[in-house]
Amino acid sequence: MSCTHLKIGDKAPSFNGLNQDGESISLDDYKGKKLILFFYPKDDTPGCTKEACNLRDNFRYFKKIGFSILGVSPDNVKKHRKFTDKYEFQYPLLADVEKETINAYGVWGPKKFMGREIVGVHRTTFLIDEEGKISHIIKKVKTKEHSNQIKQELESPAIS
Repeated sequence: MSCTHLKIGDKAPSFNGLNQDGESISLDDYKGKKLILFFYPKDDTPGCTKEACNLRDNFRYFKKIGFSILGVSPDNVKKHRKFTDKYEFQYPLLADVEKETINAYGVWGPKKFMGREIVGVHRTTFLIDEEGKISHIIKKVKTKEHSNQIKQELESPAIS
């Protein structure tokens, strides 16, 4: 039930917002760099915590192969600060309370949760290359295995 309209090879939509420290952060900050941009529903919930911690635990590996990591959820700066402090994330979290970035990437919409349909963020990860193009999209994120999913995507050739 993924809802993104973006495809591999598309230019990544630009974004601008505040991170957990209240500092401005945008796609332009990652020009010339590779980026793991992951969207998740809510700070400090079981699945989101597993996913964010799995990326934290593999941060050095991704940094070594030239990737930055950025998480995005509709939570505010204060919640992101608390979540970051609690789990010691080495990467920023973008506060997207107005859902501008979430909507630009097409990851907001109806989804199934615990047997019922709700509206929320579809847990989705975009890998963005140095030119700002989407090289991979992971729509079925496995929270505890997310870093391995990304590694597998990187090992498979990008299909456009």
